[in-house]
Amino acid sequence: MPRDPASYRDPAGHVHVIGRKVYRSILPAGVEQYTAARDSGFLDLATRNGRLIEGREVAPAVLGDEAPNAVHVLEHPRIEFISYPYCWSFDGLQAAGLLTLDLHLDALEHGLTLSDASAYNIQFLGPRPIFIDYLSLMRYEEGQVWLGYRQFCEHFLNPLLLTAKTGVAFQPWFRGSLEGIPSADLGAVLPWRAKLHPLVAMHVVVQGRMQRSVTAARTKTALKIRLSKTALMNNLRSMRSLVEKLKPPSSQRSPWQNYEQTAQYTHDERAAKARFVGEMIRACGATTVWDLGCNSGEYSEIALSSGARSVIGFEPDPGALNAAFQRARTKGLNFLPLSLDLTNPSPSLGWRQQERMGLAERRNADFVLCLALLHHLVLGRNLPLEEVLDWLLSLAPRGVVEFVPKEDPMAAQLLTWKAKVAPDYNRDNFASMLRQRARIEREEVVTASGRVLFGYSSA
Repeated sequence: MPRDPASYRDPAGHVHVIGRKVYRSILPAGVEQYTAARDSGFLDLATRNGRLIEGREVAPAVLGDEAPNAVHVLEHPRIEFISYPYCWSFDGLQAAGLLTLDLHLDALEHGLTLSDASAYNIQFLGPRPIFIDYLSLMRYEEGQVWLGYRQFCEHFLNPLLLTAKTGVAFQPWFRGSLEGIPSADLGAVLPWRAKLHPLVAMHVVVQGRMQRSVTAARTKTALKIRLSKTALMNNLRSMRSLVEKLKPPSSQRSPWQNYEQTAQYTHDERAAKARFVGEMIRACGATTVWDLGCNSGEYSEIALSSGARSVIGFEPDPGALNAAFQRARTKGLNFLPLSLDLTNPSPSLGWRQQERMGLAERRNADFVLCLALLHHLVLGRNLPLEEVLDWLLSLAPRGVVEFVPKEDPMAAQLLTWKAKVAPDYNRDNFASMLRQRARIEREEVVTASGRVLFGYSSA
């Protein structure tokens, strides 16, 4: 019954996973803040409106010797796939930031405040963000400033500003700096016009200068600052307005986000591909699907309409990723698209490389879609075909993979400036390699250019 490594740092309590059940221990250091939040009625309200994950009190004995000092123990619903802010889309990070501010504003109405503003306190149910850290709530004291202000800027505002104002994707920077983007660093790369905005000047430029010139005396002075609740709430609302108005730059638009319209499929070919995917998912009763290279989510949606309960999509292109997130949110799909280069997936990170799990440690799919991707990995990125197949079959026991021949116009583009590449890359050899590793359940040519769909099972 190990503690979850992501909760090691909190002296007020820890998260414990037993089988498929998730518990939170509340230790003596966290009792006052938890009971204040519980007795205010705020926890029940936030749970009912979908902003806070449910937490049901159970007997502390359920944790036994794992948490002998626990005063209270909560049982939480299990979130099937844990995601991190350095893999979220622009719109996803924005939604998580707005949730944090809205939750804080509601908490202040109930005499509570947020002690921090970590993006890791948010998880996603499809495209819907939900707050998971009960012990970030504490009793509000009149005049108290927001202790999590700087963290909110570094985890939410600054990454969004980086992308919105410079066109630079925030995900690689966030992945390399798990505590977010410091205002001093952001100020060094923001264009001067962006800095003229009064709120950007206050939250980035001024704060960045203060970070560079911090001294013990100035820290002591800052701790004495008092702020009325009205002023604090007005500041939170102005921050919310700033975050809400940020948009992905036009430079993130790409052909991949309109792939459904630009792909070289006829109407009948597209229908055949959709029918194949849907029938394979229905035939095996797939529940959790990973859509590798999901583009704007067309086939993720087909997977859900064919019986899958949830889909996690992976897409490196920012424009396509934003389009996929908007599709999921607009249509209410249980589909979470994440930013990921499959040739360089997120590794295990943080303290002892355990706090933030790598992609391999988070595998939870029983079905994988690998559509119009194989040729990019083998022909475009020079990965050995057998290596790609071994990796693909390690992700889930069943799936659909699309083979695109070298003669296909899209594959030919990848070979334009290359000499001999992947001499073993042909349909017969691919089918033979797949057959050695799995059972081919179904095979169908779906385009005039020779694209072939293979449905397989390795279970």
